[in-house]
Amino acid sequence: MIIYHGSYEEIVKPDILHSRINVDFGRGFYVTPLLEQAQKWCKKFEGKGKRAFVSVYTLDERAFEEYKVLKFESYSEEWLDFVLTCRRGEDISDYDIVMGGVANDKVFNTVELFFDGLIDKKEAIRRLQYEKPNFQMAFRSQEVIERYLHFERSEQL
Repeated sequence: MIIYHGSYEEIVKPDILHSRINVDFGRGFYVTPLLEQAQKWCKKFEGKGKRAFVSVYTLDERAFEEYKVLKFESYSEEWLDFVLTCRRGEDISDYDIVMGGVANDKVFNTVELFFDGLIDKKEAIRRLQYEKPNFQMAFRSQEVIERYLHFERSEQL
């Protein structure tokens, strides 16, 4: 499987230790199988005057069989609970790989309204069901990265 990572630099050797903690699926190295999505991630770097790179990797899908995986098929109550737990820095789960929708700007606004207590969970889920999820994978185990993720090349945008 070919997957992509958008950044302000080429990432030849991904390292979860340099990732942020309070993001959608917790600390990890984030990728997507959608090239356009990785390119969009790069727009925020270009907007700050930085260079933008899409790094391309091959993922050996045996990782999904050998490690603990959590996959969200859609925006759901379970997805919302997990994202909020991770964004609060309270995630104690031991998943090696987490996959599912991205909390992009529109989705993030709904999540923030719920997080701030301005809408209830039922309303948040109702709003999210109309959003087409993008897709991200978070590798939360350095071992998975080292064994199954192989750098191919990078492209500067």
